[in-house]
Amino acid sequence: MPRPLWTGAISFGLVTIPVKIISATEDRSVRFHQVHLKDCGRVRTRKVCELDDEVVPQEEIGKGYELTKDQMVPISDEELEEMPLPTAKAIEIAAFISADSIDPIRIGDSYYLAVDGQVAAKPYTLLRKALERSDKVAVAKFAWHGRERLGLLRVREGAIVLHSLRWPDEIRSPESLAPKAIDLDDDQIERAVQLTDTMAMDDASGFRDQYRDALEELIAAKSEGKELREPAEERESGKVVDLMAALNASVAAAKEARGEHGEDATVHEMRPSKKTTAKEKTVPAKKTTAKKTTAAAKKNTARKPAAKKRSAS
Repeated sequence: MPRPLWTGAISFGLVTIPVKIISATEDRSVRFHQVHLKDCGRVRTRKVCELDDEVVPQEEIGKGYELTKDQMVPISDEELEEMPLPTAKAIEIAAFISADSIDPIRIGDSYYLAVDGQVAAKPYTLLRKALERSDKVAVAKFAWHGRERLGLLRVREGAIVLHSLRWPDEIRSPESLAPKAIDLDDDQIERAVQLTDTMAMDDASGFRDQYRDALEELIAAKSEGKELREPAEERESGKVVDLMAALNASVAAAKEARGEHGEDATVHEMRPSKKTTAKEKTVPAKKTTAKKTTAAAKKNTARKPAAKKRSAS
């Protein structure tokens, strides 16, 4: 189990649940060091005091708030921990709300809440079952990393999850980013909807980080002295294309990727087409064969008199 990041308690009315915060996610990114390209020597960042130009060890580095350009107020970690906040060592549940009422843009990092000792098992289970049965999520306040935060508690696979929430005034308005009024006809919208239906999935668990895979392959190839793969062709972008043609091509590509027939992907008729039976499929083939036979017979008949005429001459 990963190392706990925080130890405290959930305050649920008059019920106290000792818990530990454990990160629910992990960063799987490939990390690089800064190196001197000439000899691959490590390039390190030094923390230097700008007053005496000396390197400062980590234990002598603290926090400071700049009042003015020439005046700094130092704040120690002990002073932050001793602030008179009810949420300093508690995740204080303030309300229960519907999960649909939370805008996903407000959700930040995710953490698991684990029981801290056997005494917490019963109240922890009580809160978990209350959340499951009510089909709601809990909004809570807690202090962490020098500030009071807003959190969201929900249940995932038998564990209580804490999502950090951004305060409402931390969300920027997208009003200035929205495009001006655009005229779209219903046919274009219906085609876009069909594209979403064609690309629909039950869940997103099957996706992989292809960039990381390619990066690991690149590192392995260079370390073993192997030849590097040819770069992939870049997709053309930035060109103004016909919207309807792009939608039709997108539907065709999505169907082809799912193993469906590409020729059925062009979106001209939005109504469901009548299914063709096996009997109906064979009729056109017979007619075509018959036509070809008749045409060939006529052609051969037309050639015979000409051949006889040449022999007579």
